[in-house]
Amino acid sequence: MPRTLVIVGTPVPGSFTHALADAYTSGLRAAGESDIVVRDLATTDLPHDPPARTALRAPDGATDHLEPVVAALVDELLAAEHVVVLFPQWWGGQPAVLKAWLDRVVLSGVAFRSMGAGLPEKLLRGRTARVVMTMDSPRWWNQLVYRDSAVVQLTRATFWYTGVKVVGVDRLTVVKTSTPERRAAWLARLEARGRRDARLSPAAAGRR
Repeated sequence: MPRTLVIVGTPVPGSFTHALADAYTSGLRAAGESDIVVRDLATTDLPHDPPARTALRAPDGATDHLEPVVAALVDELLAAEHVVVLFPQWWGGQPAVLKAWLDRVVLSGVAFRSMGAGLPEKLLRGRTARVVMTMDSPRWWNQLVYRDSAVVQLTRATFWYTGVKVVGVDRLTVVKTSTPERRAAWLARLEARGRRDARLSPAAAGRR
């Protein structure tokens, strides 16, 4: 089973987000981690729209009613111990392809159960996550105007709600005016993050 699941949350193939994901996974492998699955949403045939409301739930963990590709993505998430989500900020939020992955894969019954009064039973406890977001807006604009909404949705409304512990968030800005040297520094940072996150694995800890 994969220990680390890397979600490349952009519909644009060959993007800088892909380069960041490559740098991160290179860091993991350099630290001795080999159980890695990269889920590139630019090349994944993920049906965005559920065929019925029941497709947004997995009662008692059952997924046999879901489209096969969606059921496989749910299994992929459940098999991971560490989840890394990389995406570009678009219009103060996430690209539709990443939102579709969240809507179709992080389901009631496998990721959480409602306990009433809005409280969740967190079914993904024991897992960790890292969030990496690129932006063309300045950091102050993201905080003041957008209120960091794209990151908050992932770290609080998704990961906290389902029991996943976020170990770090990287907000890389401004990408559109960045120099080759600046981008190289970001790639080096992500490679270092991968090396460090490899130590989160119980298996990796046993090797050291």
